[in-house]
Amino acid sequence: MAIEAKTTLEPGFSSLLLESMADGVFTLDDRGIITSWNPSIERITGYSAKEAIGQPCSLLNFTQCFQSGCPTGMEKCGIFRQGRLDAKECCLRHKDGRDVPVIKSARLVKNERGQIRGVVETITDLSELKKAREEAEEAGRRLGEVHGFDNIIGKSHAMQQVFSAVRAAAASEATILIQGESGTGKELVAGAIHHHSARRMKPFVIVNCSALSESLLESELFGHVKGAFTGAIRDRIGRFEQADGGAIFLDEIGELSPFIQVKLLRAVQEREIERVGESRKRKVNLRIIVATNKELAQLVRSGNFREDLFYRLKVFPINLPPLRHRREDIPLLTGHFIDAQNAKTGKRIAGVTQSSMRILMEYQWPGNVRELENAIEHAFVLCAGGYIDVFDLPVEIRQLAYPARADTMEAAPAATHRKLSSEILTELLFDCDWNKARVGRSLGVSRTAVWKYMKKFNIPLKKPS
Repeated sequence: MAIEAKTTLEPGFSSLLLESMADGVFTLDDRGIITSWNPSIERITGYSAKEAIGQPCSLLNFTQCFQSGCPTGMEKCGIFRQGRLDAKECCLRHKDGRDVPVIKSARLVKNERGQIRGVVETITDLSELKKAREEAEEAGRRLGEVHGFDNIIGKSHAMQQVFSAVRAAAASEATILIQGESGTGKELVAGAIHHHSARRMKPFVIVNCSALSESLLESELFGHVKGAFTGAIRDRIGRFEQADGGAIFLDEIGELSPFIQVKLLRAVQEREIERVGESRKRKVNLRIIVATNKELAQLVRSGNFREDLFYRLKVFPINLPPLRHRREDIPLLTGHFIDAQNAKTGKRIAGVTQSSMRILMEYQWPGNVRELENAIEHAFVLCAGGYIDVFDLPVEIRQLAYPARADTMEAAPAATHRKLSSEILTELLFDCDWNKARVGRSLGVSRTAVWKYMKKFNIPLKKPS
């Protein structure tokens, strides 16, 4: 014979249970008047038990209940028709007037004869969850800023072609090969492709292939099993598995050894990998984006890169132009980096002087956009005024831009791609307030050499009044 088990809680224990609950709990009588109020609902609403008990439930002004809002009377409340309300997400009005996001549940309580005794309602505070959601949205927005088109600066024809290629790449699932000199922004382009693709909510894993030895890179890319080598004390997944569902970006792909090239070929071709130390094949679903600052076709011709892998990788190539081939973007980039440094340092530098901009425009930029960014950061350290001046720039930039003449009696820099003219020297003198030592430092020559040039060009030794 089955025996029905019943548990009866002592009144004191029931009270203690309600007081210890993290969720807010309150009860109503059959007229909708609040009859009990636990400490958690006090915290959530701001109303004490003394203030709430005896008041109608409309005190909380829920934005959603059984209908669009709280009814004017309990007889119209849907709880009497439906008997329950499950996990309704809404807001209640806090005592201080702000809206608090909550999940509300309610149950109609009847006695053994079916008579209504009242209602029990539980409230879960969603404030922390809402904050987490907002932080996630903000992180997503910032990710969009980092990997969005707005962070790839350029209005030149060459960069417009790059933007078009990035949009086309983002709309496809093709393997992407990004080629460009060091400092041209290959990682930014890879990030923009992923962020604007259908996989943007999935992982974007970055691996620098030149930073690790062959054995370490194999484990880093494909993972390993316990005991695969000395120090492998546990199984470890590789970057390909971490990127499953998303994209993997392999930077400096031209540095791969022949052995890693073979393993990568299978990953690209079959979308499957093997962890170091095991023979099991593991399928991966990901987008592959690679980049190099080397000419892969030349590496193939010299026998240093597999031809079959090369053609697997260059399904959709994107070539990034060096900065010297898009000089019209230099003022735009300079302004962007100045704004970034102002925000970072708290300074209020408005721009660069005319002579400084001419140096920036005529310099060859072997380090490309990254070198320009570093030059602006260097200038911020030295600049004490409202504009970046010639002598605020790194010495190698201003020396290469304005070398001394080869026939000067002073030692001149090796680079002589242009001659110092009377107009250039006069402008530099005005920029330096006729301080010949400062002009000399900007040109990479001595004060005496500056004086000799001034005599040669018939420039007055004192600043014109």
